[in-house]
Amino acid sequence: MVDTKFLLFNFWHFLALGFGAGMSKKAPGTLGTLVAFPLFFVITPLAFELQIGFVITLFFLGFHASNITSKKLRIKDPSCIVIDEIVAMLLILILINTDLISFVLSFILFRFFDIKKPFPINWVDRQVGGSLGIMLDDIIAALPPIIIINIGYLIIYAN
Repeated sequence: MVDTKFLLFNFWHFLALGFGAGMSKKAPGTLGTLVAFPLFFVITPLAFELQIGFVITLFFLGFHASNITSKKLRIKDPSCIVIDEIVAMLLILILINTDLISFVLSFILFRFFDIKKPFPINWVDRQVGGSLGIMLDDIIAALPPIIIINIGYLIIYAN
């Protein structure tokens, strides 16, 4: 059972559960996705390369944390693990324009692709197991919002 004791049992559980966001009984993935926004504003002053480095580092830390946490819970892909949503949303925020419309649209699009899992996201979700699968399907789900928002931005501002 995931409770405060489990969350605070060790650092890896705390990270995997998105600093507590994953403990939400309703829509833990959505709440985890929202955690990315304050983290993004913390890293915004950094150079682009450092922001990408932060996301890559967080990906590997999340890989390790989700491995430890999912094994402890004895569940293949527990919904309480939300570090994958945090990492994916951070990647999106770094790679799109930083305006309110892009933020809202990226959030909606990412949640759509993460929940519905169209191909190739569903293939990765089924074929890649363990903590790599937990982390990777969300990174793949981040790609359509990045592409859609950036193409839309180019079309709008090309005229």
